[in-house]
Amino acid sequence: MIHVRIPATSANLGPGFDALGLALALYNEVEARDADAVSVAIEGHGAGDLATDARNVVVRGVRLAHEAAGRPFKGVALRCVNRIPASRGLGSSAAAWVGGLVAGNALLGGTLDRDALLALATRSEGHPDNVAAALHGGLTVSCLEGDAVRAIALPVPPALTWVALIPEVRSATAEARAVLPATVPRSDAIFNVQRVALLLASLSAGRFEMLATALDDRLHQPYRLKLFPWMPAVADAARAAGAAGCVLSGAGPSLLAVVAGDGTAVARAMEAALGAARIQGSAHAFDVDTAGATVREV
Repeated sequence: MIHVRIPATSANLGPGFDALGLALALYNEVEARDADAVSVAIEGHGAGDLATDARNVVVRGVRLAHEAAGRPFKGVALRCVNRIPASRGLGSSAAAWVGGLVAGNALLGGTLDRDALLALATRSEGHPDNVAAALHGGLTVSCLEGDAVRAIALPVPPALTWVALIPEVRSATAEARAVLPATVPRSDAIFNVQRVALLLASLSAGRFEMLATALDDRLHQPYRLKLFPWMPAVADAARAAGAAGCVLSGAGPSLLAVVAGDGTAVARAMEAALGAARIQGSAHAFDVDTAGATVREV
């Protein structure tokens, strides 16, 4: 029996659209063993809703690992414990692909290296930001170079607290991408290049006073306001309560605030602002996961 633990992830971090991902200490777990057919037991988020046959994304990840290794796939028995809520911008889909690929590879004896797993996960997910963070942990910077994926995991200052506000409403990534323009003004592209560079420098140097500027964005968040019109009020409330900045987590609807110190006041302020918009949700402070997807035999 193989046990895999996969962290939640928050992509973009404001200006790092499709390039930055942050692994959070909120985990899905997958237990897998070889079998002659497919069976899936799901606990937690998605129980009763997610497919429990060959259509299940974790199963598809296991199958993909077998195909990439040139090995026949007969079946797998899975037990999935899902703590990452689906369709909230916290990388649930990436966790499923990475969990399946890592589990499948472990059942095969580790034939595929992490670069191969990252390339397979990126091809399946469509972009590397979430899957790179889920696989490697920490703050990952990733990009595509032809069919290859380049990714580096960076350390994150432990003095920072990351507060995720998770609304009860859902959002589809496809819908959140559909509102984005095909082209952007050069000034907006320059704006984001400057901010993402400042963000990485701010974190590296411990210059947290720069984060308010560094987390700003013009490539995706302004266009997604039509989907989440309550976002500015929640972000303002977070900053007023002490957050250095507050951004849309991935494609939303979750928001991610960063605080130098305790995040309790920021979490309560974000919940109150969301409630004022007549939307229910809860905010939680998370550490950064530094291990990424881990696997062990049980």
